Amino acid sequence: MNIVCVGGGPAGLYFGLLMKLRHPTHAVTVVERNRPGDTFGWGVVFSDQTLGQLARADEPSARAILHAFNHWDAIDVHFKGATITSHGHGFCGIGRKRLLDILAARCRALGVELVFETRVDDVAELARRHRADLVVAADGVNSAIRQHYRDAFQPEVEERLCRFVWLGTRKRFDAFTFAFEETEHGWFQAHAYQYDDETSTFIIETLDTTWRACGLADMDQPDGLAFCERLFARHLDGQPLMANAAHLRGSGMWIRFPRLACRNWVHMLEVDGRQAPLVLMGDAAHTAHFSIGSGTKLALEDAIGLADALDEEVDVAAALARYQEARLVEVLKLQSAARNSMEWFENVARYTAMEAEQFAYSLLTRSQRLSHENLRLRDAAYVDGFERRFAIAAARQAGVAPPAVAAPPMFTPYKVRDVLLKNRVVVSPMAQYSAVDGVVGDFHLAHLGARALGGAALVMAEMTCVSADARITPGCPGLYTREQMLAWKRIVNFVHTASDAKIGVQLGHAGAKGSTRPMWDGIDLPLASGNWPLLSASSQQYIDGVSQIAREATQGDLERIRDDFVRATRAAFDAGFDWLELHCAHGYLLSSFISPLTNRRQDAYGGSLENRCRYPLAVFAAVRAAWPGHLPISVRISSHDWVEGGITPQDAVQIARLFRAAGADMIDCSSGQVSKLEKPVFGRMFQAPFADRIRNEAGIPTIAVGGIHEADHVNGIIAAGRADLCAVARPHLANAAWTLMEAARIGYTGAAWPRQYGAGKQQLERNLERERQLQAASSGLSPQQVAARLLEG
Repeated sequence: MNIVCVGGGPAGLYFGLLMKLRHPTHAVTVVERNRPGDTFGWGVVFSDQTLGQLARADEPSARAILHAFNHWDAIDVHFKGATITSHGHGFCGIGRKRLLDILAARCRALGVELVFETRVDDVAELARRHRADLVVAADGVNSAIRQHYRDAFQPEVEERLCRFVWLGTRKRFDAFTFAFEETEHGWFQAHAYQYDDETSTFIIETLDTTWRACGLADMDQPDGLAFCERLFARHLDGQPLMANAAHLRGSGMWIRFPRLACRNWVHMLEVDGRQAPLVLMGDAAHTAHFSIGSGTKLALEDAIGLADALDEEVDVAAALARYQEARLVEVLKLQSAARNSMEWFENVARYTAMEAEQFAYSLLTRSQRLSHENLRLRDAAYVDGFERRFAIAAARQAGVAPPAVAAPPMFTPYKVRDVLLKNRVVVSPMAQYSAVDGVVGDFHLAHLGARALGGAALVMAEMTCVSADARITPGCPGLYTREQMLAWKRIVNFVHTASDAKIGVQLGHAGAKGSTRPMWDGIDLPLASGNWPLLSASSQQYIDGVSQIAREATQGDLERIRDDFVRATRAAFDAGFDWLELHCAHGYLLSSFISPLTNRRQDAYGGSLENRCRYPLAVFAAVRAAWPGHLPISVRISSHDWVEGGITPQDAVQIARLFRAAGADMIDCSSGQVSKLEKPVFGRMFQAPFADRIRNEAGIPTIAVGGIHEADHVNGIIAAGRADLCAVARPHLANAAWTLMEAARIGYTGAAWPRQYGAGKQQLERNLERERQLQAASSGLSPQQVAARLLEG
């Protein structure tokens, strides 16, 4: 093959050397517009895992890179005068110029032709001149080739909220360092790491609005550097900051990060009547925020991936399709983590009310790739110390004595009004469609009773309807007759006498989503017969052409429904429930007022967000007045409609503020199910960011839900201050004792089991410990390390 790589950065050079190494007869040429040694940036970072991949791909270049690296395993977080250190992270730093020199030397040794100071204006002509069988566009984030063929590659570029500047300094850092400094206009953060014996990278980042307010847009380079030196003086020890390009000023020196993704990575060029494939690689195809040190890593992994695909497929087109398919998945995973990390730094002010220890923990786990148990595997002493401090603070909040032995965060107590929860796990309300005329029976006693015995602190009953016409299905429970209240009282009494769990009820009205079949007979489909009339904020049909049409509720309807909620609230108290939740999510009646997708009213209940919340807030006020003051009320909202023009996470913060002002104790942060046009992005803990944002911006405690299915998730969410409670749904359907099982799985023996099940606790803990010991013996790891790796999957 004749291969031409456009771009002499890490992607182009590494792919060139790999192909020449594997296929010495190939003609491989790398074309670079700059001179040898010209580069921008200071140092780059790799993890130990990335170094392992490089060693497997080409051991000589990996060895040369490793010998040039500065290695460290600690992260220091400097915040409000405190320094928090965590070990075991395994990073390496190398100068970008040194890296390129190593790769270029390896290319020359293998026979790759390097052509410098050559600008490529016509890539088809380049392919013709070299009779190329493959052209690789590795010409960076500002790729001229990608731009020329943008209709084929379909790039999406999003300029983010922060400005950053890539600087260097002679100050040598012993750890990867994050430093935060506040100005009158907002926060600045530095990302610093040493990459050779004399020099460190020092990236400074701040919101564009803060950057402008501080006057940096109008400063020349010396003044801008002087500003940064004064701001970060305590971290520089008198050393100056250095810039690559002396002529830059203002917006030329400080740039906004471009988040890039391309729908297609391959395009066929027409060259002399034949097709020559053109493929994107590295920053030309994608970017990932520098806060997880991933740009160069992705570039090198792209090179390995393309070389592997070409080895595995005889047909070049098939190889390129395999490369794109495989790398797109891996890049999307990393871009997802990078987005989480990037957004954390864009919103750092959200977390600055935290104590330094929790602020640092939130930073360390910001991407959701680094979990609680993974942190323990890296630095057990750090996690043990964090857990001790967290447990003491939790005991203080709950008004109980501090523990003699610290529990993991998910097993710390939490108090809301006069209700003391023994831990942070909630059994999420899950519709069972098993009531008869709204009356719950033995199934609900067994279902909810088993989960109360299973270790969760709070068991939430499914949405319980405030009137017969408020039901989703004929099998939904209610609280609008005395018989229904007494049936619930039987279950509540069992929970209180047989367990130490609390039990709550979620009150709701189905609105336009009512009069449907049970889920197993066709979710959201209308009943075949026996339907009842529906109403909503505005006339609507939930499934076009299928659902019943709901009419717009009149003022009289709204007053009646408000009174129904009040009656159900009083019945819930009579039944003995400890907790009440008002259902304002998922397109049900109260939710239909909040979302602009379903509220098109022209009266005082329509229009602005404040107006659309007016009726749900009126219902909440009436419910709060009827519910005893010593008992809590949470509100479930849809934090994101996942439809253009619907509720956004920013709207959700304002909704939460309105309910907080009305007296809500917590916001239960769900999303979606308002419109069948929704396009949610699922994944583990996919709704936790909504709880995080609402808790730390609106200043109200939150419940996180969605994709939470192991102790590690709960511990991380609670420890980082992303939520105060975690509601777990489907795992509790599969295992009523999920909480107790997870306690045993992470090696925590302090969870209280029902005394009748004590023998099972001992047997389970012995079995899991034996499993850890056996795996430790075969792997050479400690049992604690084995447990952590098992939790990592």
